[in-house]
Amino acid sequence: MDRLVATRVFVSVVEHGSLTQAAEHLDMSTAMVSRYLAAIEAWLGTRLLHRTTRRISLTEAGQAALAGCRQLLDLAEDVKHQAGEVTRVPSGRLRITSSASFAEAQLAPALVEFQQRHPQVDFSLVTAERSVDLAAERIDLAVRITNTLEPTLIARPLATCRSVLCAAPAYLRAHGEPRTVQALQSHPCITHAIVGAAQFRFRRRRQLIELPVNERLSTNDTGVLRRAVIEGGGIGILPTYLVGEDLKRGRLARVLPTLEPETLGIHAIFLSRQHQPLALRLLVGFLAERFGGKLPPWDR
Repeated sequence: MDRLVATRVFVSVVEHGSLTQAAEHLDMSTAMVSRYLAAIEAWLGTRLLHRTTRRISLTEAGQAALAGCRQLLDLAEDVKHQAGEVTRVPSGRLRITSSASFAEAQLAPALVEFQQRHPQVDFSLVTAERSVDLAAERIDLAVRITNTLEPTLIARPLATCRSVLCAAPAYLRAHGEPRTVQALQSHPCITHAIVGAAQFRFRRRRQLIELPVNERLSTNDTGVLRRAVIEGGGIGILPTYLVGEDLKRGRLARVLPTLEPETLGIHAIFLSRQHQPLALRLLVGFLAERFGGKLPPWDR
């Protein structure tokens, strides 16, 4: 018995409510449909359908098996789709969204490298600090930095986003370097309006601590926050993907290095795993390989 065909027959009978209509849909005889039903029931060792001359209904076992059978058919279709893509060349235009700071520092170089490997793929990169509605704005892929994922969306982890508490060396020479949390609260601070206005978030012994600070400037743009800190406006928390070079070159200095700012996840977000374009499937894998590992490349 072809178990995949038998599964398809069972699901079709349930959806059409009739052996005759299912047979017409599947282009096989009613007798053949009946034999496949008997075979799948023998395979599973239980009756799946109550059959009378007037109606067909699911047994309790049939109800339990139906969802798994549908998943099996979806998986088989997906495997067929992926196998058919092996010899294809990725092409087309993908719409991608990300925060401006991550797009500039990490995503844009990655997309250029991907295009060098796959020259028939084009991108439209939309930057936004807010969470974009993927369906409404026809977004194929969103790269989001968050610990709160929408349950209706599909996510694949790409990397970990670590941050540092930092300030410009000139600021620290002029105002002194805080050595305690209490001293930090007396310094002017620059905060991200979306992550947490008027407070800094730290991890201590696996607990999240929200520390009120003397907020002198707040912005919803991480790039603007970086510039304000470099110009000596105060102390801020900035992601290492953006300020790694600033720390290496001495444009910024870490403050209270024993304090660990909240760590966030970097995720590839898309609407569905089913029938993804080849270019999108390859891109997500490429980004996971480029940014993944125990440490992302900007922290190594």
